[in-house]
Amino acid sequence: MISHMRRLLSLSTAMVMASTAIAAAEPSAELIAAAKAEGTLTTIALPHDWCGYGGVIEGFKAKYGLKVNELNPDAGSGDEIEAIKANKDNKGDQAPDVIDVGLSFGPSAKADGLIQPYKVATWDSIPDTAKDADGYWYGDYYGVMAFEVNKDLVKESPKDWADLLKPEFANMVALAGDPRTANQAISGVFAAGLSGAGGDVAKSGEAGLAFFKELNAKGNFVPVIGKSAPLAQGTTPIILRWDYNALSDRDTLAGNPPVDVVIPASGVVAGVYVQAISAYAPHPNAAKLWMEYLYSDEGQLGWLKGYCHPIRFNDLAKNNKIPKELLDKLPPAAAYEKAVFPTLEQQEAYKDVITKGWDTVVGANVQ
Repeated sequence: MISHMRRLLSLSTAMVMASTAIAAAEPSAELIAAAKAEGTLTTIALPHDWCGYGGVIEGFKAKYGLKVNELNPDAGSGDEIEAIKANKDNKGDQAPDVIDVGLSFGPSAKADGLIQPYKVATWDSIPDTAKDADGYWYGDYYGVMAFEVNKDLVKESPKDWADLLKPEFANMVALAGDPRTANQAISGVFAAGLSGAGGDVAKSGEAGLAFFKELNAKGNFVPVIGKSAPLAQGTTPIILRWDYNALSDRDTLAGNPPVDVVIPASGVVAGVYVQAISAYAPHPNAAKLWMEYLYSDEGQLGWLKGYCHPIRFNDLAKNNKIPKELLDKLPPAAAYEKAVFPTLEQQEAYKDVITKGWDTVVGANVQ
């Protein structure tokens, strides 16, 4: 019995070493079989045109032969959490197995006992700052704050935040939302501050307000919410927004006007979404297999096709696993290496500074 156990242990050790050597690229046969026995995965809040999710879902179905029951594609993060709560005792079609939510919802869902831990095979290549150490939630993709530029009106695109203060950008620069309420706009102010504060996150909220005070005083700031229509019309020729929104606009506008998407040289700020498995998932093995697919090279590249940077982007780029045609549609990979992923505590701190200080320090009413 003891020698049998020793053989088993040594065999297990060998298997672990072997699986580590091949980066455990494929889920185990046991997990695949268990997921197929369940037969279905229930998702929620995954629009097909968001981050390439349509293709990702089809890829998963084609690879493993499971059905995907898609609930309320247009729901928000809060709705996803409520769906778990409302279906704790329901193993039917309305109970989501998995969620894809904004970063702050991961820790709160864990604290409320709504999600269960699971670490995918590629766990080690997910940045530590973008995952729960115990595996309850993990970053899936991110965007970085970028400059979206109307090239008909801006001949030489700004390269960094300080450039936006130049006189040639008078009456051109806009945020993609109200910085007192909108996360994307708050992130834009923070990113400018991160650049101005030399990377010191603690000082970046106040530095961001000081930057926009100067930008406004110089007449370069346009207090209009920037999006594709005012960009094309010339009202907001330079918009500070998530890169995937800017890149999507570039495709939609199709050269009318031509759009340049610039990742600034400093103050590169990432905004992250996270995945988690419901603690009450009716199909827990299908949920785990879904996570393995999303964090595999194939799944990560699926999101990249939708212009969302997969959380393992730097790892994929370093190992030359990103097809050239995908890279050619994106700003240079090196631009993303400096991306800062603010912690939840840091986000709360600078959000408080920016939202409360905007009116008194900058005084520009964005609408």
